Amino acid sequence: MRDANEEARALIELGRSVIERAMRAGADVAEAGVHSGAHLSVKVRMGEPELVEEAGSRALGLRVMVGQRVASTYTSDMSPSGQQTLIEDALELARLSEADEFAGPPDPSDLSSESQWTDLDTFDDSVSKIGADEALSRALIGERAAFDFDPRITNSEGASFTRARGVSALVTSGGFAGSDHGTYASIVVNPVADDEGGKKRSGYHWSASRHYADLEDSRGVGAEAARRTIAQLGAKKLPTQELPVVFDKDAARSILSLFAGCILGGSIWRKSSYLIDRVGTRIASDLVDIVDDPLMPRAPGSRAFDGEGLLSRRTAVVEGGVLKTYLMDTYSARKLGLKSTGSASRSPSGGISSSASNFVLKAGAQSRDALLADTKHGLYVTGMMGFGFNAVTGDFSRGASGFLIRDGELADPVSEVTISLNLDQLLQRIDAVANDLDQRTAIASPTFRVSSMTLAGS
Repeated sequence: MRDANEEARALIELGRSVIERAMRAGADVAEAGVHSGAHLSVKVRMGEPELVEEAGSRALGLRVMVGQRVASTYTSDMSPSGQQTLIEDALELARLSEADEFAGPPDPSDLSSESQWTDLDTFDDSVSKIGADEALSRALIGERAAFDFDPRITNSEGASFTRARGVSALVTSGGFAGSDHGTYASIVVNPVADDEGGKKRSGYHWSASRHYADLEDSRGVGAEAARRTIAQLGAKKLPTQELPVVFDKDAARSILSLFAGCILGGSIWRKSSYLIDRVGTRIASDLVDIVDDPLMPRAPGSRAFDGEGLLSRRTAVVEGGVLKTYLMDTYSARKLGLKSTGSASRSPSGGISSSASNFVLKAGAQSRDALLADTKHGLYVTGMMGFGFNAVTGDFSRGASGFLIRDGELADPVSEVTISLNLDQLLQRIDAVANDLDQRTAIASPTFRVSSMTLAGS
């Protein structure tokens, strides 16, 4: 396998060549994104291999502008004829499109350069070298640990191990040229236990990291998956009521993900968010501080520059419950009469939109156990299902499972209930935030408590 830095240089040269030919063919602006990747995925179930999939991918995305007419397209055919067809197709699509007064590249003075970029330690060559035998072994060990944990684990939905490696480059006619490379590895174990009434209880646990050495031990992942599965045995509904709800960090991340979609520039100018015209106003409790930080070392969403070549920066989105800004690319910022926050994301097809990077609800001072001890009665949510969220109104309603909190401790398991509250009110009712933040995912949250929500049950 070629060295990542050498590969990046080759991708930049390919991008430059495509840009030069697109400009000669009539583009006023041309931007090329080139990606090369490789991934391995394995799955075992009941001690037997079920899937081994290894593949490589290459993509060349081109965005062109003819005046203020914009088009994007891509190809996986890197041959000279494939590149030429890509250029011709992009220009033809641009000439057929409607002019957009807000279209245009970033101001050249806003573009970043290599001397400004931070090394974010997102690449580990040892991840690239993981072979199928090692991946299968790790998955088998994880599933075996789940079965060994408790004899009530009688079945499995499988255990999976995945590793990925990617190198990408961005070259624009505005003068930007840069590359990025990263790795990622993950393991997940999903055991099943028999419950009364013929019901099956399925739980899971997982670990993921950009660096192989940071990945949790397979036996530990399997044992924790089994513990979580066994803890659900005997789960019952609760009576309909109003009560405090504590979201564990995985469920809390799901809430934060909904909020992240509502503060993107594209959602605002399309009027598909309940947060329109809310900058500078209170949208959460004063315990809520949310940042978008692409400069976190080794984190999943880290990047030295954004999808348009602007320098990455840490952005305070919510401070003390007050919304400070939206996350915007150049286009959405122009539509809103604002400045880009360096939040552009470029798809393989060359299209650009605003996106979060490492979107994090900052940790509080107290431990998760202390937060629970301070909750005399409530629901501890460990899982949610369904898609009951309206981004325009903020209305939220999801199926939930977890545990009853009784006298500050986790008690009976709970399932088949629904929790609901407008997201605007939910964030403003957060009255405790724990310190158990971890950065396995680009959107991350610690455990937090909402003072009161509606629970619909039996």
